Amino acid sequence: MSVGLLALLDDVAIFAKVAAASLDDVTAQAAKAGAKAAAVVIDDAAVTPGYVIGFSAQRELPIIFKIALASLRNKILILLPIAIALGYFAPWIITPILMFGATYLCYEGAEKIFEALFPHAAETLVETIAPIPLTPEETEKKTIAGAVRTDFILSAEIMAIALSSVTESSIPAQIAVLAIIGFVLTIGVYGVVALIVKMDDIGLAMAANKRKLLFLKTHTASFGRALVLTMPKVLTLLTIVGTAAMTWVGGSIIIHGLATFGFAAPEHFIHHGADWVATASPQLLAPLTGWVFSTIFQFVVGLAIGSLMIPVVNSIFNGKLKT
Repeated sequence: MSVGLLALLDDVAIFAKVAAASLDDVTAQAAKAGAKAAAVVIDDAAVTPGYVIGFSAQRELPIIFKIALASLRNKILILLPIAIALGYFAPWIITPILMFGATYLCYEGAEKIFEALFPHAAETLVETIAPIPLTPEETEKKTIAGAVRTDFILSAEIMAIALSSVTESSIPAQIAVLAIIGFVLTIGVYGVVALIVKMDDIGLAMAANKRKLLFLKTHTASFGRALVLTMPKVLTLLTIVGTAAMTWVGGSIIIHGLATFGFAAPEHFIHHGADWVATASPQLLAPLTGWVFSTIFQFVVGLAIGSLMIPVVNSIFNGKLKT
């Protein structure tokens, strides 16, 4: 009886070791896949704060929570099963889907740049597409819908990129990796977004405090006032960075997708151009200059594609309004 119990305990110990090893492997794969999708994650974090600009402080966190909840639901309940099914039954379709989503990102980025450069034309376009004034509640719903739509595309890109790095793993491992990425990245991104948009309120609270900051030779109130004055500029900068990143990421995905389908000239040009710029730069700056060259070219491609899509999308919307 004791021998049987010892054997059972040995089996349990072996099973526990295998389970732990599998968990470590899944965690490592999730970390690798998350790093691969880092550019899109940063894009998501930079874009989202812009959606709450203009709303009252009381509505900022509720809006972010609604967007985050929709993002998590989309990742886990919609995108994860679709990604696993497509990866198993039709892996060839993942690249076209990525390119389609990237085209939308290019359109979103180009449209925001168009609005910034030609505000009067953008206002006229908005009046044409949405002539009826919206109530605050309708404006909030429209803003959340727009944010969720953009987040859905970004989330699809994240999940597809993550899936591409674990295609050799088993189906359960793929599900586990995508689920981990879905939960961790959503909580991480929207936690950071919530902190960013509430920094001005934190600054106001600190401005009323007369204590000294730990390790700093300044009063909490001074730091708080500086925070309040700085955050609008930070939010504006984040909007610019998010728009640029959206356009850049879209362009880079399309260029890589074209190479996958045999049209590799743009990708080869970027690769050779980045190598040439890096070689011509000081050794310390070589990696940075090469990356800057690649990023600028991908941004230009994304902006060109997005600009071409603006009249197409607008004609579709105007056609729907007329019908």
